[in-house]
Amino acid sequence: MTDADPVDISADASFFRDDEYFDHIVYRELARRERNGQRREMLVKLSEMEKEHYEFWRTLAPDQRPVFSKLRFWFIMLLRRLLGITFVIKFLERHETEVINRYRKVINKVEEQHRGKVENFLRDEEEHEKTLQNQIDEPILRYIGFIALGLSDSIIEVSGVHAGFLGVTSSTLIAGVAGLVVGFAASISMGVAAYLKAKSELRQKSFTSGLITGIVYILSTIILALPYFLTHDMLEAFTASVALAIILASSFTYYVAVVNETSFKREVLENTLLIMGTAAATFLFGEFLGNLFGIPGYFR
Repeated sequence: MTDADPVDISADASFFRDDEYFDHIVYRELARRERNGQRREMLVKLSEMEKEHYEFWRTLAPDQRPVFSKLRFWFIMLLRRLLGITFVIKFLERHETEVINRYRKVINKVEEQHRGKVENFLRDEEEHEKTLQNQIDEPILRYIGFIALGLSDSIIEVSGVHAGFLGVTSSTLIAGVAGLVVGFAASISMGVAAYLKAKSELRQKSFTSGLITGIVYILSTIILALPYFLTHDMLEAFTASVALAIILASSFTYYVAVVNETSFKREVLENTLLIMGTAAATFLFGEFLGNLFGIPGYFR
């Protein structure tokens, strides 16, 4: 590029200015709210890095103030409160792919005197920020496997119980109570199993692992049983319960996909098929038992 052949990068400069400014403010606010000293230090470093990028791009797009979405900002703060700092950082990082691709395209457009700085910014986006982000350790992530264990087992087992009861009763109350009883017993069983598993793996907090598994199990059981106490129609209750099961499974799958940087769609499809397959199998088994013993079910 020569002075005789300038390339207009105002749109790119405005994009980077707004993006880096937003990230700078977000990381600064996250650092302000963070109680853990090590995590706060990492967030401050990320904020300062984004500020340096912003200050540079502001000089190339000085005509207007940076565009800042307050709605998006408060949404991220809400995610921080509900889902933790690691999820928020990984969530923000998903946007970085677009930023990195745009950096690569703009390198050859900027003037020679700025090219080295932009290349450094690209390295920051590709390497340094990711290194800092991966240093942020959150305790909840140590138990994510036990949360998954309690949630997935509860969804499959309780959905199966509810589906099976379509074949042996038309009472939503009986089906709802049965789901709660099975879920309560299974939550104790799964909690003990998780405790023993964690203990055998020499984890320091095996009791916490078991407790988390049991609590997640019983809470998801209550959620899945709730429709049976809100309607007297078994099919409506079952449909609502399965919908809640899919929502629960999909929500947790999305959380794990963001944190672990894995595919979301394939896991959701797999979970949905497992839930529906289990429900179909247990419904048929319930119908078989109902016919065998002459018990009137929802469809008989």
